[in-house]
Amino acid sequence: MSLECELPDSNPLDDEIKELLQKAKTIAIVGISRKEERDSYKVAKYLKEHGYQIVPVNPVYDEVLGEKCYKSLSDIPFKIDIVDIFRRPDAIPPIVDEAIEIGAGAVWMQLGLAHNESAKKAREAGLQVVQSKCIKIEHSKLLKESEKK
Repeated sequence: MSLECELPDSNPLDDEIKELLQKAKTIAIVGISRKEERDSYKVAKYLKEHGYQIVPVNPVYDEVLGEKCYKSLSDIPFKIDIVDIFRRPDAIPPIVDEAIEIGAGAVWMQLGLAHNESAKKAREAGLQVVQSKCIKIEHSKLLKESEKK
């Protein structure tokens, strides 16, 4: 079991990431924590404050940030646009497999996370893939800019 993180083999261009964030409505946060100091909580809170429907995914909780928390992606009864992953690299392959199974639009591996084999598999299944980038940072960088113009 490797805890080492790979470097991403590729990532979409900023324009593609911006378009993904503009089109997305529902974002599953896999590995979310209820601890306010954790990045997963801060990111989910930010996304919710910016109009996204966040869908917490963690088998430990019933709810996070006032939203029903699901045990797995497969338990979510509606379409997910982006699966945002906050788990160790060795946990990524089964999450990506599940994202493909449920027909998610994209898989987003948070800053410091990359799994090229899973990314390739997701791309081949038609999902967009972003690796080792923080969705909160990318949103504030790419969409806040366009709000100013």
